[in-house]
Amino acid sequence: MFLRIGINKVAIEINSQCVNRVFVAKTVSAPALAARPRLAYGRWMSGFPASPMMARALAEARAAAARGEVPVGAVIAAADGTLLAASGNRTRELTDPTAHAEMLAIRAACAALGSERLLGAVLHVTLEPCAMCAAAMAAARVARVVYGAADPKSGGVMHGARVFDHPQAHHVPEIIGGIGESESAALLKAFFAERRR
Repeated sequence: MFLRIGINKVAIEINSQCVNRVFVAKTVSAPALAARPRLAYGRWMSGFPASPMMARALAEARAAAARGEVPVGAVIAAADGTLLAASGNRTRELTDPTAHAEMLAIRAACAALGSERLLGAVLHVTLEPCAMCAAAMAAARVARVVYGAADPKSGGVMHGARVFDHPQAHHVPEIIGGIGESESAALLKAFFAERRR
């Protein structure tokens, strides 16, 4: 449950689906709340630290950066929490523009399960998925997508194509954005700052 209550230019956010069933309530100014991204089918959870699965995705992103790839990492867990796949970007290494972390993780998870469907699976990724990756998530029937940093330039979930907003989307996973946002964004900023030197 995610509830927003506006009171005299101040909003209170209450989120009852937090780690360890802890209830969190924090005061946010109305302008700050209005500036936050809105998801018709998900939640924006800025400020929450990386979960263990997101920490694993961040490790994959760091490994990608060490290979000279854009530092994006993804992991997929089965409904019972079992890790199915983990990957980082490999577009340069494989000379394949579709070798995004999410695509590689989806392929590996499907191979591990012997199915083109990832029913009940949760995909954690450090950056908002692009339109290509979001479409693959819909095709694979991923149950939930958890991502770190928003991507206003190339994102396809909350920005740009907004793949899951279209009536043509055959499947719409639950979307949770902003988990591990600061760590994910810092990794990307550092990578591109180094590239510009």
